[in-house]
Amino acid sequence: GLQYPRVPGHEIAGRIDAIGPDVTLWKPGQRVGVGWHGGHCFQCDPCRRGDFVNCKFEKITAITFDGGYQEYMVAPAEAVALIPEDLPADEAAPLLCAGITVYNALRNSGARAGNLVAVQGIGGLGHLGIQYARQMGFRTVAIGRGADKKSLAHKLGAHEYLDTNAGPPAEALQKLGGADLVLATAPDSKSMSALIDGLGPNGTLMVVGAGFESLTVTPLQLISGRKTIRGWASGTAKDSQDTLEFSAFSGVRPMIERYPLEKAAEAYNQMITGKARFRVVLTMGK
Repeated sequence: GLQYPRVPGHEIAGRIDAIGPDVTLWKPGQRVGVGWHGGHCFQCDPCRRGDFVNCKFEKITAITFDGGYQEYMVAPAEAVALIPEDLPADEAAPLLCAGITVYNALRNSGARAGNLVAVQGIGGLGHLGIQYARQMGFRTVAIGRGADKKSLAHKLGAHEYLDTNAGPPAEALQKLGGADLVLATAPDSKSMSALIDGLGPNGTLMVVGAGFESLTVTPLQLISGRKTIRGWASGTAKDSQDTLEFSAFSGVRPMIERYPLEKAAEAYNQMITGKARFRVVLTMGK
């Protein structure tokens, strides 16, 4: 559990200042990042199967140990990901949680190039999910609320934009042939549930937006068309590194607002009140 005092921040980019005596993979001066998954035990059954994200004793950055709202931090060696030299630190940091979450979910979804993939929500996760879906070769549909988001959706790479204010999104998806995959990024269970009938045969609702309310679905909705609902957590440091490398060469970038470290409280308030478009990054002094 969380013990105080604790320094927050689990999307971190910087340079290695020093390494422990048993560390052989890393060296001082390398540009690296640390995300949500802060390490694993290597000994429990999931770890012995290579399923490190489901480690029974998983370490979580900024919960198990201090996070990145500071100029120096200490992280387990297995939690570190290499950052490509051509990817700026302030653009790399949000990819270490928001980025890896949607990228890893998409690449493990079973969807193939050319499939219809809908991204629900155009926020911190969704604006990255749309970019990744387009770059992976999916027929990308963005789902949002309001006609004002249409131009942004297309700018991010969506082939189609569905405005939920204009009508039921499930019906609109069916007119497009039914979604092979819906990536649900906005933590609104009611909105997610409304998309289940928009799935095509063997379609999947992939949930990455972490909400607390229950989804509403009947057994018949799933049985008809053999639809499935899955959840997905972010990934390991190697998954983070894959995300960073894909982003660097494909041009996927987060939309960010920068604040100096001394304005961390102001930056946090901008984020928690939903005013940020779309990720808030704390920058450090030279």
